[in-house]
Amino acid sequence: MSDKLHTIALFGGTFDPVHFGHLRMALELRQAFGFDEMRLVPSHQPRHRQAPGVSSEHRRQMLALAIQDCEELQLDERELKRAGPTYTVDTLEELRAELGDEVSLSFCMGLDSLLTLPGWHRWEQLLQLAHLVVVARPGWQLPAGDSGGAEAEVAELMTRCAGEAADLRRESRGRLVVREQTLLPISATHIRQLIARGESPRYLLPAAVLQYIEDNNLYRATADGGQ
Repeated sequence: MSDKLHTIALFGGTFDPVHFGHLRMALELRQAFGFDEMRLVPSHQPRHRQAPGVSSEHRRQMLALAIQDCEELQLDERELKRAGPTYTVDTLEELRAELGDEVSLSFCMGLDSLLTLPGWHRWEQLLQLAHLVVVARPGWQLPAGDSGGAEAEVAELMTRCAGEAADLRRESRGRLVVREQTLLPISATHIRQLIARGESPRYLLPAAVLQYIEDNNLYRATADGGQ
């Protein structure tokens, strides 16, 4: 194994709609870890959350508009082309088959998502396919492993697979790296609620995305759903 691999990171979500919180986090992660690629991967039918408020095609178009002038972020549409529920493990298996073993693959998630990991489809196989890069707010604490259940499984995983930034370039998979990062307090749910009330979400998301929402009359009929 080469001691300096090509590194690809995946940043998934419903992006319903994409906003500056998503974009800033993805950009900061790419810069912090020096990833060669940071791919934004919109999900089609997310298994663990409510169905998106608008179609996959609308969400793809908004994301493409949001990053059209940013060479550091790329759009990966593979999950939108897959029928049925979206499972992260399937995406990672597909990518690993395409890329082989000489590429480092990292899947980025928040600490809140990590704590639900034992409920994910075939979650034990994720680290056999990729690294996990976990974004945590400053001052985060390791889950209490003595409480049993999912928290104990996550605590054990974080201890057993703990890695550091350099591991992401030396190894192709298998490490769990935590990065403390201050998150922009922007919520897609809040943006949808503003639009449904006839209020402006300007400065919470790119102007091109807001224009697309207005041109296509999106989010006018509903104010709920996942972030």
